Order: sequence, then structure tokens, then C-alpha cells
Amino acid sequence: MAGELSPIDRAKFVAAKRAADMVEDGMRVGLGTGSTAAWLVRCLGEMVQNDGLRIKGVPTSSRTAELAREVGIEIQTLDEAKWLDLTIDGADEFDRDLNLIKGGGGALLQEKIVATASDRMVVIADKAKEVESLGAFPLPVEVIPFGWQTTQALLEETLVAMEVMGRKTTLRMNGDAALVTDEGNHILDLHLNRIGNVRQMALVLNQIPGVVENGLFIDICDTVVVGYGDGKVEVRDINEGTVETDQLDFVETENLFTDLND
Repeated sequence: MAGELSPIDRAKFVAAKRAADMVEDGMRVGLGTGSTAAWLVRCLGEMVQNDGLRIKGVPTSSRTAELAREVGIEIQTLDEAKWLDLTIDGADEFDRDLNLIKGGGGALLQEKIVATASDRMVVIADKAKEVESLGAFPLPVEVIPFGWQTTQALLEETLVAMEVMGRKTTLRMNGDAALVTDEGNHILDLHLNRIGNVRQMALVLNQIPGVVENGLFIDICDTVVVGYGDGKVEVRDINEGTVETDQLDFVETENLFTDLND
């Protein structure tokens, strides 16, 4: 229940709850992946069950699709939906220009496709995800399995000429084996510490043979909803240049918010 959450989970919960209020009846909504996005799916499920909200969700991973079904959200593929009114997702980092690093949950490819097929992207995050410069969180790069070590070597060679503070790259693992994404690819995590020019980095990485997509989301996010452990929420709109502050009260809920693990 919301009242029993840790401060970090309360921050995620209030951000998700505030973003859920942006969803209107009849919308086609992109559903993100990750711990904060999972709270959003739970909130929307509660609105579907208790308030009669009618939406069609397009999940960005098999995990999100499974959760959406569990809470009663009707889901579609992106091909079926064609275009979305809104995508709500989390982020591993965001800066003051609402540029993002995403992909900590391994779903960056589908997340980026869904986000760019939407009229609007809203990011939900706790305050700790805000940074002065992107790069402290390892930057995920999705690569095809064929020749991934060659792709890794090309990435490391490319980073020598880039404005970064670190150049270590690692293959993301799932136990003793390489992680396999929903699209059958691998992920290389780039430990850059700080990225001086995010636009240049995003463009250069995608020119390397074997790279499918990178986790830099540039000029994609329109609004970020920042949650705090005391229930405060900030809504920052990059297009309008506005910042709104709300205070959400915690209320007892049913099992919709219990046993949520990500």
C-alpha cells in the first residue's frame, strides 16, 4: 500500500499517479518499461477497473504487456494502433533540457520507437534521476549478436575521439549468458561518466555497423513529472516552459500496489 512504501518508491508512485491523470478516455497510450513505469501501469489499471477508463495501451516490452493484461488494460501492437496520443515512460537520467538516458531495463529499442510514434512523451521519474550532465548512468547500446565483439571494438575506437570522461564498455549479462532483448539483440553498456555533446554522441553511435539503436533520447521528451518522497510532484513542460507543483496525499489501496517488483 502507498503508505507503506519507502521514500524512493513513494516518489515513483506519486510521479506515476500524477502522470496517469494526463490520460483521457479513448486515448492510445504507449506504456513504458521499468520500475517507475510499472507504477504507471498499475495506476492506469486501477482507473480502468474502478473508474471505467477506456484506453488502448501499446507496451514497450513483454514484461509491460504481461503487467498490463494483469491489471485489465486492453493492449495493442504499434502496428495496430498506428499512432499514439501519449507515451508515458521512465528514465535512467534526465537533464534540464529533458534529454534522457534510457535502456536500463533492456527495452530501449521498443521504447524509442513507441515514444517517437506519439504526439507527446511524458517521463516519470524520482528526483534522483535528474543530472547536470548525462553519462553517470551507463549508456546502453543495442547491437545485433553477429559480430558483437567487432561492434564493441568499433565503439571503443570511436569513443577515443568523443567528449567523454570514460571509455569502458561491457556486455550486459543475464546470469552467465549475454542478455537477449525482446528483439533478439544484445546490449553493450558504455561507462562514459559524462557525455559532453549528447547530440553528437547519439548521431555517431548509430553510424557504427552492428549498432541497432542507442539509449540517448534527444528532443523526444515533452514533459517530465518528478516525484519526491514527501508526496510533492513537479510537472515540467519543455515546450511551454512551465513548472507546476502539486502535493499528492497517500491513501490506502487494494492489492493493486502490493508485491510490485521490477
